[in-house]
Amino acid sequence: MNRRPLPLLASAAVPLLSAAVLAVALFGGWWAPHSPTTPLGAPWQEPTPGHILGTDALGRDVWSRVLAGGGGLISVSVTAAVCACAVGTVGGLTAGWFGGPASRALTAAADLLLALPSLLLALVAAIALPWHTAVVFATVCGGAPLTLRVVRDAVRAVRTSGYVEAALLRGETAASILAREVLPAMRGVVTADLGLRLVVALQVAAALSVLGMGAEPPAPDWSLMLRENMPGVAVNPWAVGAPAAALGVTTVLLALLAQLYLSDGRTSRVRDSGPVLKESTDG
Repeated sequence: MNRRPLPLLASAAVPLLSAAVLAVALFGGWWAPHSPTTPLGAPWQEPTPGHILGTDALGRDVWSRVLAGGGGLISVSVTAAVCACAVGTVGGLTAGWFGGPASRALTAAADLLLALPSLLLALVAAIALPWHTAVVFATVCGGAPLTLRVVRDAVRAVRTSGYVEAALLRGETAASILAREVLPAMRGVVTADLGLRLVVALQVAAALSVLGMGAEPPAPDWSLMLRENMPGVAVNPWAVGAPAAALGVTTVLLALLAQLYLSDGRTSRVRDSGPVLKESTDG
């Protein structure tokens, strides 16, 4: 009958689990029992007490490589997501606040970029650029237009709110109002969008590595482990299953975290707009 405990539990558990997974992904190499790049046994050994997930194609400890394999992916993905969200937010604020020709030009540019698949952009860019730069480029080109749309619509929704109109009456500049009044009101939506950009960037980075255009051996990298160990999956399935699980769990948790922030952002916008609507009705 009570539907609240589960959402409340999820809203508390998902951020904690996400923080724990990200901490392991970024700093897990410090806790690795063995060197993630040094061969220690025969290729594709089954799990033993000394190697709890066995060894990979070159005899390296799979558990150590899993612990150390998320740092590069997460770092590149975070950089790409922040860049995409920053570019899209600036464009969305400009389009939503000023409207007119600026909004039409920015929206047209966003629509043009959205016609290009992010993975295709990354593959083309990786031919001439380092793979991490290609991930940032593709994520910005594919993600910033989506962020622009979200922020533009959010700015339009609060453009006529009471606190924004009060700031205009005080004579504040557009830049001041956007920074002090509008952007804080959209923090939940922007944070959620950042999480979504992070998920996409992680997928693009992983895809490049799986296709052989990302991280290079002997770097410990979850997606590189998939490509290297696929021939021996029947001998030691943990060499493929463990990095696949790590990549999947990280992606799912980040997506759930983004969804939670998106829900909170929508709720806060409705709550903040309530008094304004009431005042306009009373007036």
